[in-house]
Amino acid sequence: MGQKKQSEWHEQWSMLQDDELFLFKDWIHPVTLDDFKNKEVLECGCGGGQHTSYVAPQAKHHTAVDLNTPDLAQKRNAQFSNITYIEADIAKMDLQKQFDFVFSVGVVHHTDSPDATFENMKKHTKQGGKTIVWVYSKEGNWMVEKLVEPIRKSILVKMSRKGLLNLSRIVTALMYLPIYTIYLLPLKFLPFYEYFQNFRKLSFYRNVLNVFDKLNAPQVDFISRARIEKWFNTNDYTDIHISAYKAVSWRGSAVKK
Repeated sequence: MGQKKQSEWHEQWSMLQDDELFLFKDWIHPVTLDDFKNKEVLECGCGGGQHTSYVAPQAKHHTAVDLNTPDLAQKRNAQFSNITYIEADIAKMDLQKQFDFVFSVGVVHHTDSPDATFENMKKHTKQGGKTIVWVYSKEGNWMVEKLVEPIRKSILVKMSRKGLLNLSRIVTALMYLPIYTIYLLPLKFLPFYEYFQNFRKLSFYRNVLNVFDKLNAPQVDFISRARIEKWFNTNDYTDIHISAYKAVSWRGSAVKK
């Protein structure tokens, strides 16, 4: 039985858009946008199509898959003629094809089974092709996992998405004071110290999106280092790269044997 549709994602990407290219480049590092040139690319979980818009101009052909929002991605990227949109569960789909690049940014940890989802990504990667993921890490996210998630599950899930967006604006505004005072001091032991370096680079709108994303996601499974290392095991992959990003996430990529 596949994953059920979750309306929260369609509402999120109907209300908000992500346009921060530097973040996408950081999340797929050491892969670069140039690496996608003239390649067959599969995007697993395209959301509102923001990452599709970065990769499709480089790719020979880009296949964008999402269970909830392919219509939004297609609308956003209407100017491109080399994109195929598919509505499917990325853990269960069988596209009868393998790709040069298979990537998923910010999605695998929101699926019913991240392990099964990654295995299906690997299945769709050509021999000599590359699998790429960016996921929330278990390490460094104890506050979100132990404090924010229980509040989301018990209270926030009952709110309208517009009400949740207003709450996200308030929470974001309140975060500015500590992040531009205490977090400017060399106190690296503070939680999210590295993460908030990006906060100071982003607009208020984009920071609201970050907060809303945390409060809106119907489910999240934080991925440990041991778990992502198991995904990119040496039996199946070579040229493996796994690194922490801002101490709250993992970026992983490797060439399939």
